[in-house]
Parts: sequence; structure tokens; C-alpha cells
Amino acid sequence: MKPPIDRRLRILFHGLGLSCLGGAIFLQVLVFSDILLHGYFMAVENNPAILVFEILLTGFALFYFAYMYQRFLRSVK
Repeated sequence: MKPPIDRRLRILFHGLGLSCLGGAIFLQVLVFSDILLHGYFMAVENNPAILVFEILLTGFALFYFAYMYQRFLRSVK
């Protein structure tokens, strides 16, 4: 028996959201470790397609974080 389409979309939404947040945490650890070791961090992205994709994923991560934060605050009441 297949789960309803709504359930599959929610799993996809939360899977992508948690993956974006996990990737952001991993990147932050890499940046801070580089700053601790060298005193600075510099990154350059030359491929515009990858840059646009990274910006979109960052926007989605911000949206997902705000959504989950709001959902958590409403459940605490």
C-alpha cells in the first residue's frame, strides 16, 4: 500500500529542509576551523549555476528554519 501523496511531499519537504540545515552547520564548522587555523576565510565560486543553486538552497534553509521555529513555538503554548 502506497502512502498518500501528501505524506510523501511532507517527507520530501522535511528531508530537504533538514539536509539544508545540516549542510549549513557543516559549512559553518569548516569556516570557523579555517578561521581558527589561518585567521581568515576566503571562498570564490566561479560557476554561476552553482552559485544560484547555493543561494536558492540557503533561502530554502532560512524558510524551513523559520517554519520549524514557528511550529515549535506554537506547540509549546
